[in-house]
Amino acid sequence: MNIDSIKNGIVIDHIKAKKGMEIYKALKLDELDCSVALITNAKSQKMVRKDIIKIDKSMDINLDILGFIDPNITINIVKENELTRKFHVELPKQVVNIVRCQNPRCITSVEKSLDQIFCLTDTENKVYRCKYCEMSMK
Repeated sequence: MNIDSIKNGIVIDHIKAKKGMEIYKALKLDELDCSVALITNAKSQKMVRKDIIKIDKSMDINLDILGFIDPNITINIVKENELTRKFHVELPKQVVNIVRCQNPRCITSVEKSLDQIFCLTDTENKVYRCKYCEMSMK
């Protein structure tokens, strides 16, 4: 398989295998007007298998979404065919409008205009709680 290199853009690397499509949808990459490559189950020395996303465009990416879905992701910024920046995402302390509260009694079920806010309460187990009703979500 041959995936072209990108001249200017972003490579989202070290995505846990089978999480690439979830990230693709969450970042709404299907709405971009540039080339986007989603590589699934690529061989990896560190992870055995991983997913990779290549975006042939420089853009802002919601790092909270990436950290929430998989905090072990590496972001590579490419400019003029050169890797100019490489960094890792982290678990966000708070996520806004990324997931919805599943509690039917939560105020967000009634007040649709309220932001869906979840706060990180257990870093080790990646547990978030709804800001309003405190229902936990893993």
